[in-house]
This record gives sequence, C-alpha cells and structure tokens, in this order.
Amino acid sequence: MFNCGKIAIIGGGSWATAIAKIVVGSTHRIGWYMRRDDRILEFKRMGHNPAYLTSVHFNLDEIDFTSDINKVVQENDTLVFVTPSPYLKNHLKKLKLPIRDKFIITAIKGIVPDENLVCSEYFHEVFDVPYSNLACIGGPSHAEEVALERLSYLTVACSDKEKATAFANVLAGTYIKTKVSSDVVGIEYGSVLKNVYAIAAGICAGLKYGDNFQAVLMSNALQEMSRFLTSVYPSDRRMEDSAYIGDLLVTGYSNFSRNRTFGTMIGKGYSVKSAQIEMEMIAEGYFGTKCMKEINRHMHVNMPILDAMYNILYERISPQVEIKLLTDSFR
Repeated sequence: MFNCGKIAIIGGGSWATAIAKIVVGSTHRIGWYMRRDDRILEFKRMGHNPAYLTSVHFNLDEIDFTSDINKVVQENDTLVFVTPSPYLKNHLKKLKLPIRDKFIITAIKGIVPDENLVCSEYFHEVFDVPYSNLACIGGPSHAEEVALERLSYLTVACSDKEKATAFANVLAGTYIKTKVSSDVVGIEYGSVLKNVYAIAAGICAGLKYGDNFQAVLMSNALQEMSRFLTSVYPSDRRMEDSAYIGDLLVTGYSNFSRNRTFGTMIGKGYSVKSAQIEMEMIAEGYFGTKCMKEINRHMHVNMPILDAMYNILYERISPQVEIKLLTDSFR
C-alpha cells in the first residue's frame, strides 16, 4: 500500500490554511512553505495564519515552517501546491532540486499563465513529473466552511488509484468525506471553468437577474463545461458527480465565493481594477477566463458564457449588453 510519507503544504492563503488544518489533524506533522518570512514570524507569534482563516489555531509543534522551497522539497515526500495560479511559476523559479520522484498534489484551481496548461500538465511537461505521481484535489468546498468544520466532500484524482486512495485517507475525517477519481485533467479544467461561470453568476446578480435565471445560467454552464471536457479529454466521467456539478454550484451560488463576489461587483458597475483592489483577494476566474479563451481558440468548442465573460472582463464590453445577448441564446 502506498504511503504518502511526510506531507508539506506549499502556499499561505485560505485554501492552503484549510488543507493544512485537515492534514495536520490527521498526521500531526506537516511541512509548510510560505514565501514571506514576516508572515511565518507572525504565524508563530499568534498561533494562526495572520492573514487568512484567523479563527483556525494550530499546534505550532506540529508544523515545520520554511520560506525556502528547496528545503521543503528536500524534507518532504508529498507536496501539496495551493498557491494562486498566477504566482506558481515564480515560486518554482527558485527550485533547484528535482521533484520527479515526489508525489505532487495540486489544489490550485487555475491555469498556469503564459503556458496555458493546467497544473498537472505543467508539472509533467516542465519538471518531468510522471502522471502517476500527479494528483489534484476537487471540490465542492470552501476554505471558510472547512475552517468551521462543516461537512465537506473532496475528490482526490490520480492515474494511480492506490496513491489517490492513500491521500484521500489522509484527508478523510469527521467533517471531510472523500472519494477518488482518475480524471485529473478533467477535474482541473472543470475547476478553472467553474470560476469563470461563478463570475458570470455574480455579474447577473449584480444586474438584478433573479434566481430563475441563475438556475438556467448554471444549467447552461454545466453543458458548456461538458462540451469542453469531452473535446479536450474524452472520458466516461459523470458530470453529475460532485467534483463537477457540485463544485460549479457552490462556487456559483455561495457568498463565500470570491469569484461570484468579483462578478457581482462588475455587474454593479465596478471596473475590473477597482473590484480587484477592493476585494484584496485573487479571483482566479479573471485569469482563467483569458487562459481558457486562448486555449479554446484551438479547440473551437461552442462556449458562449466563456466568450461573454472574456468580452466583459478584457474587451470592456458592457455587462448589460453581453448578458442580454447571452440570455437570448439560452433555452
């Protein structure tokens, strides 16, 4: 039976903190890489992340903090990457050690910018990590609810089922239920797209469209996601599984969703820049929209919601105009 060995968290945001809470509760020992030394010092002084999920307190004796990515790679066997996708390349630029033999798990719900690759593809192509050593974590789950220990369901996907099961067992507990899948790329792309669709849901909310229309929007979003996943990576996946429709729904409807919040601000008349400044948190869907648009230029999948979001966010076309055109295309 595969053993995950020593596990480290790479990242210091909300989702990284939530996953750290789950893993350390199971293993009682983790490595934790954060980029900023001052953030680590504050964490040690306060006993919790000073910037995210501040209500979650940790036993500091169970955590090996470091701001040296090579140190955390050298000392751990399983590396859980939970950084915002726009920053992943900058973190890895400092990496001097090979990671080919590490078990790499990505909980990053975004595309690597400029590369236009989901994270598993990026680790495979750039760092030569075999797909059997690559996994991802799928939702539906919000970090805030994990912090509150509200019941959440996670899917661990890996082409090696034994490895997926091993990490799923690490995550499983009283408030976390897990299942395994082999659809790494499908779940990763689905995680990117659901953020785009959550922005659409937020824009529609900001424009005062009601619940009836939101349900139609989500239905069409699921169909659009299915069309894309079938084109890019055909599989016998079931879109009704929680990793797909569940993640889409929670991100599109929840008040915890930063992508929905970002979209709502755009719908109310904020510029992209002003919405980003006021949020003080990254809405992955903004970056994902551009990357997915570029990817789909080669795939030629019919994706009207993605196209509308790109036009609003990057071409500065009026949300009122784009959403009206979108409503006319729905049935």
